[in-house]
Amino acid sequence: MGGLPRRKVLRIEASSTVASKRMRACGPRDTAPELALRRMLHGMGLRYRLDEPVLKGFRRKADLVFRRARIAVYVDGCFWHRCPLHATWPKANAEFWRDKIETNRLRDIDTDRRLAEQGWLVIRVWEHEDPAPAAERIAAAIAARRSA
Repeated sequence: MGGLPRRKVLRIEASSTVASKRMRACGPRDTAPELALRRMLHGMGLRYRLDEPVLKGFRRKADLVFRRARIAVYVDGCFWHRCPLHATWPKANAEFWRDKIETNRLRDIDTDRRLAEQGWLVIRVWEHEDPAPAAERIAAAIAARRSA
């Protein structure tokens, strides 16, 4: 498959104990913003699959997948995915982090493009978003796709 080239994973040490604690707290799934959104969606009666690959042979997983509606939801962290409102550039290991965050951003764009080409709607929710309007936005998209 095309897309981004595979990169060697570099392991770096955190520049401070605060940075180390922050990095350990960020897991790949079940983050507080994701759990809040899931609670809202579940309360609306919507059911979804978690942390699932959307396309066969495509290793990237969506946080929430609504298969029948062909909607993939990603809950993106402001730091890791370069939120236009809250993104910051670390001063320590600046080159490494700039490369890492830009690679994440380019991967997100590539993922959105690939899924759209296969008829999927990608919805991205920033970690800072209020989960209630985000859930409403997702529910409206599901309803629109079901009625189409």
